[in-house]
Amino acid sequence: MNFSFRTAAPNELAGALQDARDYTLTLFECYAAAGLDLPGKVPVLPSINPPLWELGHISWFAEWYILRDAQSSDPTAAQRTSMLTKGDDWFDPNTVSHRARWKIELPSTGALKTYCREVLDRVLDKLTRAKNEHAALYPYRLALAYEDMRGEALASGLQTLDVVLPQQLANHAIPSWAQGEIRFPGGTIHLGSTPDSGFVFDNEKWAHPYYVPVFTMDSTLVSNAQYSEFVADGGYQKPQFWTTAGRAWLMAQDRSAPRDWVREGRHWRCRRFGKEIALPANEPVRHISLYEAQAYCTWAGRRLPTEAEWEFAAMSGHPAFRWGDLWEWTCSPFEPYPGFAPDAYREYSAPYFMTHQTVRGASFATRLRIRSPKFRNFHLPERDDPFIGFRTCAL
Repeated sequence: MNFSFRTAAPNELAGALQDARDYTLTLFECYAAAGLDLPGKVPVLPSINPPLWELGHISWFAEWYILRDAQSSDPTAAQRTSMLTKGDDWFDPNTVSHRARWKIELPSTGALKTYCREVLDRVLDKLTRAKNEHAALYPYRLALAYEDMRGEALASGLQTLDVVLPQQLANHAIPSWAQGEIRFPGGTIHLGSTPDSGFVFDNEKWAHPYYVPVFTMDSTLVSNAQYSEFVADGGYQKPQFWTTAGRAWLMAQDRSAPRDWVREGRHWRCRRFGKEIALPANEPVRHISLYEAQAYCTWAGRRLPTEAEWEFAAMSGHPAFRWGDLWEWTCSPFEPYPGFAPDAYREYSAPYFMTHQTVRGASFATRLRIRSPKFRNFHLPERDDPFIGFRTCAL
């Protein structure tokens, strides 16, 4: 499916929505095979949802915006009731707190799968009558992007819970790109998306001129081999490399290496989806918090890129600039662009401004159809469970 969901036509959307649902169910079956299909068997962690709740919530989201014609995420906005008697009570994140998702009595796995199938069938049927116009296709594109993003969250949850990956991800190898630097001339770019881009997330609105000075950036992400030098030099034991917030995080974690590294004599191994393997030296270091990325940069005499620098580099078309293997931390706080206003999914961006950090790029688990150099992801600085790494810039 070599197209962007942002401009996908009805026939492309139909195939992509079916593909996304098949993938969601494939990931769910990985949890089920590990005995984690029921919420009571899943540890309560801030970075994940119970997989059964996630399965129902993804379909509820599509039903809310497409079948129930909700124009916003306000709990009273739906024009029709849910197919499930208590659908809103179970799956509306505005009224169901994160911790409560482990405690509510959900329908059986079989019943929720039936609900998922019925929602998708009705969505695809309604799509056959939709006009090939942006306004008409907006809720379908929103639901597709949302399911793809929740799919990546389900994939990263497999790593968090030490569960074996589905074959289509397990067989993916991240290339070993040649290390190097690129000097970019800088200049004025249009940061953000334009109204003619098709579907646009609210935090990308709207494109505005932004001047980027000359900068020099790594062509690839920092590798395990490079990061292991920081670890070997006692980087986790030397407070001078860490910010104040980073030191507090480090003390709470009691960590001397990235979260999934396991020492074996003088060498490192790592946990990957229920298996322990030799640490791949040339792969980009993954599952790194912002604090760890900042500490490495200080140790190396480097810095993280701004999100404007990252977008400048990604939009430049430079053949040596590689992105898309892991999400990438920037040094930019997650802030609204000038004139920001929330879209129909009101809670997508606004609650996270100024508390989260901007993340750019994509990962090996990001579906191709939603990858874009304009996409603004965001995470709390302490998050290290996503498929995330970093690259550096010269001071």
